[in-house]
Amino acid sequence: MRPHNPPPSSCSHDLLKVFVGLLCCLALGIETAVLASGPSTKHPTPPASTKTTAKNRTAFRPSPDTTSIRSLAPKGIYVVVDTAQNTVYVREGEKVLHTAVASTGSGASLKDPRNPDKGWVFETPRGVHTITTKIKKPAWVKPDWAFIEEGEMIPTKLQDRIETGVLGDYALGFGNGYFIHGTLYTRMLGTNVTHGCIRLGDKDLEYLYRHVPTGATLIIY
Repeated sequence: MRPHNPPPSSCSHDLLKVFVGLLCCLALGIETAVLASGPSTKHPTPPASTKTTAKNRTAFRPSPDTTSIRSLAPKGIYVVVDTAQNTVYVREGEKVLHTAVASTGSGASLKDPRNPDKGWVFETPRGVHTITTKIKKPAWVKPDWAFIEEGEMIPTKLQDRIETGVLGDYALGFGNGYFIHGTLYTRMLGTNVTHGCIRLGDKDLEYLYRHVPTGATLIIY
């Protein structure tokens, strides 16, 4: 987990929300309406007495806007994470291949007692990411906040930070120290309790490791 960065400008933040929102609509198979600045134009229904002919038949074609939105859909297998529902979806196109209960960021914050200006906010980073690494038998290199939370001294040697057997059999990294990994606390799955990573049960984690390739798109909202 990295120290919490300052929020992006309102403009870039709004653009990110719009972009991720569109991708999520596609990822979840929701029919997306045409986006327009003004009121939509409806095709009038011909009166019952009017005979529909080749000349007066209205041609309904996919909206260019809808087509361009659908072109944003990830190619191949990709992963969608709903942090509000703590649910992970593995998808290919509009097909759901696998659904899993997860745990995501708690949103809690922690101050660094050594430096009042430094701290952490434990949120799962929303946006569009990429699965960059896949690891078997991952070891956790405990960051400073883990020792501060436990009221322990922060070690100066790397080997004193390494803890094994707590992340499950596999881990899928998506940048900046964030991973999809296993958990010892399976009873907490379905709740927002993590420090930013995404926790899964053993069988679901194995499925993602075996079926989601490196380079796959990860959408978190």
